[in-house]
Amino acid sequence: MTLPLTPVLPPQLARPARALPEDEGWWFEPKWDGFRAVVFVDGPDVVLQSRNGRPLGRYFPELSFPAGRYVLDGEIVVPAGGAQDFDALQQRIHPAASRIRLLAEQTPAVLYAFDLLAEDDEVLLDLPFAQRRRRLEARVAGPVRLTPGTTEASGAERWLREAEGVIAKRTDAPYRPGERVGMLKVRRTRTIDCVVVGWRPGTAEDTVGSLILGLYDGGHLRVVGHSAGFRAAQKRSLREVVRPYETGGRGTGDPSRWSTDRELEWIEMRPEMVVEVSFDHASNGRIRHGARLLRIRDDRDARSCEYGQLEI
Repeated sequence: MTLPLTPVLPPQLARPARALPEDEGWWFEPKWDGFRAVVFVDGPDVVLQSRNGRPLGRYFPELSFPAGRYVLDGEIVVPAGGAQDFDALQQRIHPAASRIRLLAEQTPAVLYAFDLLAEDDEVLLDLPFAQRRRRLEARVAGPVRLTPGTTEASGAERWLREAEGVIAKRTDAPYRPGERVGMLKVRRTRTIDCVVVGWRPGTAEDTVGSLILGLYDGGHLRVVGHSAGFRAAQKRSLREVVRPYETGGRGTGDPSRWSTDRELEWIEMRPEMVVEVSFDHASNGRIRHGARLLRIRDDRDARSCEYGQLEI
């Protein structure tokens, strides 16, 4: 390749924030639920690089890019209605070429571009984002999709309700590879009430490491995720809270495709304890990241904790 930027180029990152910035000088975009990718296009030669510098091209043979010489920053997603199917996207990382070709037809991915880092022989990293965005809009064409955006925080509020959250970028900021500057991410946060169906021990003796969460779906209690990240004192106090509900049985979770040696067995509980938790994302009927315990709901009947909460 003869581009002025070449792999490996770490993407610029965003700092977490609790709310959208209210001062002027910001650009707001939806947060996508996919794989971050830096794309190097030099005529017929294309390299897709993951956030951590690994090649992604072999997993997404259906992706194609307009002719030219440029470097894009974007996100690979599998569209699913008005959202994205992250589980289907994860299945694309497969060692068998035949499987990849089949999934490329069944669950095709697309790339949303949200920054332009180089064009022809010019490096654009030091330009303010507002200028890079205008050049990106002129460069991007199908099948690559241009990520939508707005300068009005009020216009971005819907992405906190309907999407994965919002990415806020300073319009005057340069692009700094690998640094958390000039960008904020505000995740969508939701709360639901769940039944505690079990618990996993913590690393310290006689402590709770995580609670296993369930919801009723047509009369059947389904495991939908877990809550962890407790403080040391909370881990000890929860042990006494869960003790009266224990049945003596054991349950197991599905094996993780990323951590096959992880201990997944948990101690069963009678489905009577209800907790309110917060989380930022659910896909395919499960809370994808660990939920945060907010409070124990002694005032709510466990049978009223229905699966439909995840679909709101």
